[in-house]
Amino acid sequence: MPEAANFADWLAICNLRAAYCLFLDTKDWERWRDLFTDDCILDTTASGGTLEQGRDRFVDQIRTSLAGARTAHQVHSPQIEIDGDRAVGVWAMQDRVIKDDFALTGYGHYHEVCIRTPDGWKIAEQTLTRLILEIDRPGN
Repeated sequence: MPEAANFADWLAICNLRAAYCLFLDTKDWERWRDLFTDDCILDTTASGGTLEQGRDRFVDQIRTSLAGARTAHQVHSPQIEIDGDRAVGVWAMQDRVIKDDFALTGYGHYHEVCIRTPDGWKIAEQTLTRLILEIDRPGN
């Protein structure tokens, strides 16, 4: 459990991560974009994806890749270490993506760095690692 002095920050970071899942799954791209710093880094290379820098670039990339998809993202079991205006966290995750020609279910972790800004906590770096990836294709 976080120290009492850090609990408000810990809770704000948990709410940031909850908003991440909600806005991503509801395709609320403007509100999802606002959860990140301008120069954030998103690394999904360990999961077969790309390394992107700058929130506009990767929000556009995610928006395009999820066009027409139904998604459900869940995170839990946060481990967050807060040091002043910087926090490092690891979240267990599960996601489900259903698109025209495939469906996938993934299990793994989000590793991230959040920083305190004048507008509250924002995600500055995020790496997605997967332990299990199940892909279903119609007819297989």
